Amino acid sequence: MAASKEEALKYHSEGRKGKIEVIASKPCYTARDLSLAYTPGVAEPCREIEKNDDEVYNYTAKGNLVAVVSNGTAVLGLGDIGPHAGKPVMEGKGVLFKRFADIDVFDIELKTKDPKEIIRAVQLLEPTFGGINLEDIKAPECFEIEEELIKTMNIPVFHDDQHGTAIISCAALINATEVAGKKLKDLKIVVSGAGAAAISCCNHYVAAGCSLENIAMFDTKGHINKKRTDLNKYKQKFAQDIVYKDLADAMKGADVFIGLSKGNIVNQEMVKRMAKNPIVFAMANPDPEITYDEGIAARTDIIMATGRSDYPNQVNNVLGFPFIFRGALDVRASKINQEMKMAATLALAQLAKEKVPEIVINAYGGKEFSFGPEYIIPKPFDPRVLWYVAPAVAKAAMETGVARKPITNWKAYKEELQDRLGFSTEVTRVMVHKAQQNPKKIVYPEGEEEKIIRAAQSVYEDKIALPILLGNKKVIENKIKEIGYDLKHFEIIDPEHSDKSVIYSNKFYEKRHRKGITLHEAHLLMKQPNYFASMMVEMNDADALVGGLTYHYPQTIRPALQCIGVKEGLKVVSGMYIVIIKRKIFFFADTTVNIDPTAEELAEIAITTADAARAFDVEPKVAMLSFSNFGSASYPQSQKVAKATQLVKNLRPDIMIDGEMQADTAVVPEKLEKEFPFSTLKGTANVLIFPDLDSGNIAYKLFQRLTDATVIGPIINGMKKPVHVIQRGDTVQDIINISAIAVVDASK
Repeated sequence: MAASKEEALKYHSEGRKGKIEVIASKPCYTARDLSLAYTPGVAEPCREIEKNDDEVYNYTAKGNLVAVVSNGTAVLGLGDIGPHAGKPVMEGKGVLFKRFADIDVFDIELKTKDPKEIIRAVQLLEPTFGGINLEDIKAPECFEIEEELIKTMNIPVFHDDQHGTAIISCAALINATEVAGKKLKDLKIVVSGAGAAAISCCNHYVAAGCSLENIAMFDTKGHINKKRTDLNKYKQKFAQDIVYKDLADAMKGADVFIGLSKGNIVNQEMVKRMAKNPIVFAMANPDPEITYDEGIAARTDIIMATGRSDYPNQVNNVLGFPFIFRGALDVRASKINQEMKMAATLALAQLAKEKVPEIVINAYGGKEFSFGPEYIIPKPFDPRVLWYVAPAVAKAAMETGVARKPITNWKAYKEELQDRLGFSTEVTRVMVHKAQQNPKKIVYPEGEEEKIIRAAQSVYEDKIALPILLGNKKVIENKIKEIGYDLKHFEIIDPEHSDKSVIYSNKFYEKRHRKGITLHEAHLLMKQPNYFASMMVEMNDADALVGGLTYHYPQTIRPALQCIGVKEGLKVVSGMYIVIIKRKIFFFADTTVNIDPTAEELAEIAITTADAARAFDVEPKVAMLSFSNFGSASYPQSQKVAKATQLVKNLRPDIMIDGEMQADTAVVPEKLEKEFPFSTLKGTANVLIFPDLDSGNIAYKLFQRLTDATVIGPIINGMKKPVHVIQRGDTVQDIINISAIAVVDASK
């Protein structure tokens, strides 16, 4: 579901402005650090680079740094909006480079429309960057600029608007042709559009095996044919002897339609007149030349792709440029040549034929994919694209002699790529897609809060959950109207006036009358949103509770414990935080509930946290933390942890666990293996169980405030029914994340 204008503007403007920042990769806290980072220590790498210019790749960030360069003359579908207005897109491109391939980016917007000035400016940047990504520069200038830069520079230059769509759509075309039972050389192709992307696509299709003579291209003035005198040299290549009066005329009997122009220019009748098993790639965004629904309604034998994520076969440039640059940078390629582009195409085409792993299926709502009309190209969030495409590009660079640092161990390279991606950190996305498979009712006790309303709207729109807002009905309705949302998206309940209040009060009295609660007190408590919400979950009128934005932690958890209680077979609930740092994921527990758990309680906490990690598709490796390493300091506190460890081993032999151990032993596998080779924990622990609330709470708060870690939580483990607490000051996105987790918890 598309975000609103307001949400998009807030996303870019709240907090640190924009979407990117520069972070130092080395410490610089002490005088010694400063002497190494700058003078006098910095002189040493300078001398080494002066002696051997290639050492710049070993002593600086050049080898992993790409410039995204634009003059803002062809930005998305917005046209010539200028370098300033185009900057948010260039920052976004940098985010995608980092997210999908761990490549650092500086975006550079140039205030000129003169191709010669752009060429000279980029040439002067060569010492700084390992590669150049040209972006959103209009045709035909973009062709001249790229050609000259490739010719004169000794680092990869790639204009994504040209080649990105070409590489990816060609992979889809190769597979679609196979599904249709046809051959590339025989395809009659009609192309709507004659800009940078269209011309590059057709050139790439010809390189793949399509016939130039069989391509009918249309620009804004009509069919490109040899009678026209207004064609630039790039269009002239595709001029045909035959003359088609219009697009509909050309599409009669055509095998393929390629749309890179504007929306709604192809109708069902035109598709019906195409050849058997027609291939239609309507790639205009956001409105395709013909919608997916219209296309498949016109022909049952159609094989169709669009640029949209809400239909099968999305042609998305993010499948290309991050991984192409990754492979090129990793072998220090001097250029990205045709062979490297084709290698990327063939790798994508092959990946679509491979069995799709569960992690990808989960990412797309549990839907199975297999090679065929509705799956001719990999999904953009398929992590395997990185280690399929980047090695293919790197190999092609080596085979064509443009690689200056050949790779010899391909297995190790694949492992390095997987580590770069850090796919296990995509925990919230995994939870969101799992939640979308089976949305549940979530009650929000603080329904009058604007953040809660905004989060509730998002979980409704994204089909994560059905929100129930508690509070004063008029206040909530007025806020919803002020924000501009539809009241129909929300169920609103005022505990003060709800008919259910008496039913909940009586039930609560039954549960607590031998624990000091009178019926009158029960009625009073049910007027409080936290108690009312907890009883809604207990009575199955809601599936999960998410609250805590304006309350102290105990004010949310205490009513839930009194109304709902602990899961059968457990004695305690516990609090867990997910801590993501440097693309690695850790589960911290107990961080919020148990002040000084016994060995038995600690064992329960370890088991429930390990099971929670598995719910996030992470195989748990549990470290029971202490100040002692395997009996090195025998005190009651460390003995408690050792006893808890043994209890877990006895109760759940399926869990990899060891302890007691110090924190650095748990997360530095070399230390563990060298000093404690007998340990049953192998590799880096990802589930860290703290011996008491002091240590757990202090640890996660330090990570949250003193590092760049992402901290998600608290997540409550061990409740009979799902209750999850948000923190005071959490963002709307934090609330959405916890809501998704609550839905998945309710689905167990």
